[in-house]
Amino acid sequence: MYWRPLWGFLWLWPYLFYIQALPIQKVQSDTKTLIKTIVTRINDISHTQSVSSKQRVTGLDFIPGLQPVLTLSQMDQTLAIYQQILINLPSRKVIQISNDLENLRDLLHLLAFSKSCHLPLASGLETLESLGDVLEASLYSTEVVALSRLQGSLQDMLWQLDLSPGC
Repeated sequence: MYWRPLWGFLWLWPYLFYIQALPIQKVQSDTKTLIKTIVTRINDISHTQSVSSKQRVTGLDFIPGLQPVLTLSQMDQTLAIYQQILINLPSRKVIQISNDLENLRDLLHLLAFSKSCHLPLASGLETLESLGDVLEASLYSTEVVALSRLQGSLQDMLWQLDLSPGC
């Protein structure tokens, strides 16, 4: 009677032995594909072409700009900030982009896990507390600048992923 669970486990053992983990190259490829998809979605929103991602706009300094070298943790934090901004925009055009950012963050967590890294919870979101006031004053500008800078950041992340970023 006590042997039944043991026999069941031993019967499953060969199958458990041959199960392989998801190859990290597949995760990295999926990450790059999702980044390209998000960049394409941003390109489809016509008004994002009007502002350079390097341009400084007064009052919108909380929107991250380009950073020279990004670690997986910095990528995750940057995406968390953009996601928080997009969630607060009333435009329906950015809902899918926000959802894609959530999926992209999950893929970054898988990449970090494969490198035995633990990504801390994204910090710096407290700086977005005054976002409501900014949105009331300049809704259109916030959307244009956020999407433009997000696009530049994503293209930089795509390049960084080829260099196998650290934790």
